[in-house]
Amino acid sequence: MLLPLGVSADAADRDFWVGTWACSPQLVDSSVAPPNPDFADTTLRQVVHVSVGGTRIRIRFSNAFGKNPLLITSARVARAAANASIEPATDQPLTFAQQSSVTVPAGALMVSDPIAFDLLPLSDLAVTFHVKGPLDGVTTHAGSRATSYFTAGDAVTETTLPSPQPVDHWYFLNGVDVSASKSPRAVVILGDSITDGRGSTTNGNTRWPDDLARRFHTNKHTREIGLLNQGIGGNRLLHDGLGPNALARFDRDVLAQTAVHWLLVLGGVNDIGTCATNCDLDQLTRDILQAYQQIILRAHAHDIRVYGATLLPFGGSSYATPDSEHARQAVNKWIRESGQFDAVLDFDSATRDPQNPTHLSPSMDSGDHLHPSNAGYQAMADSVNFKLFSK
Repeated sequence: MLLPLGVSADAADRDFWVGTWACSPQLVDSSVAPPNPDFADTTLRQVVHVSVGGTRIRIRFSNAFGKNPLLITSARVARAAANASIEPATDQPLTFAQQSSVTVPAGALMVSDPIAFDLLPLSDLAVTFHVKGPLDGVTTHAGSRATSYFTAGDAVTETTLPSPQPVDHWYFLNGVDVSASKSPRAVVILGDSITDGRGSTTNGNTRWPDDLARRFHTNKHTREIGLLNQGIGGNRLLHDGLGPNALARFDRDVLAQTAVHWLLVLGGVNDIGTCATNCDLDQLTRDILQAYQQIILRAHAHDIRVYGATLLPFGGSSYATPDSEHARQAVNKWIRESGQFDAVLDFDSATRDPQNPTHLSPSMDSGDHLHPSNAGYQAMADSVNFKLFSK
């Protein structure tokens, strides 16, 4: 094995990594376009909420949807402070093959060199970097539920960004890996807007994967397991929409993640809900079940255990019809009874109204009868059995 200069075999053997945060890349559109000054000569400061901690980190940058190279002239990490500020004593530069800048090819991913950094579990990490355009095709994540900041010019070393422009999306930032024990393990959650946290509090970290990470931290058997949220609002299993369909993004958003050991799948409600009047819901149901089987097959080929989550009630929402409810029930019956998934997370049971089970419980409804409230997301996380993560 060839090693970088100055790195011994013993040192390399001690490197174990696990994903502590990730997001799914999408192609930017007008609804998530960056504010001025765009990316011609811009500093971005973006805040992410990690799951597990450690003493070394590395950062992933994505140009997945770029049609030309992305130039990052400099990048730094620090503990996040209020708004567009950082804790200056924690500020450190990132390098890429010992260089301060990196060019990310079109369609590619680049990972920084590891650096020593005291990353606390369940903490907020600020990643600040300067980009120079022009760019044709911008890689983003629309539903960040976290505020990012833009400013003109190179202000990467500033404790507080001058004249910051806020926007609630992420750009180019794709993941954070952290040093781990000799048995690194992470959970990837593949889903749609319910996993992405639609209806949760912006900057509150109240998505159900955030709630689950907090629960994991309270248990000695799970506190070192990373949780990686790969939800995209509006995403479907079978067809592109807001982001590539789940089958198309599976390799990048699941298999390419660091130390993934489990996969949780919560998807299909948008396939059912967007099925037009001339759509055959019975055939669509069969297609959804086939998609689940493909996901299970591909994950098992990489020794990843796959847990299926039942679809939440959507009675009273724009998706609700007698036929769409029949399809949801058929999908949930298969998830519960087919034995194809390695285990089942029954989010339907955890969130439905006992008096009106086709609807979300009123205390768990964000108001649109489709997405849970903060209380609903907490109920989803609370329903997960820790024993599923002991294998």
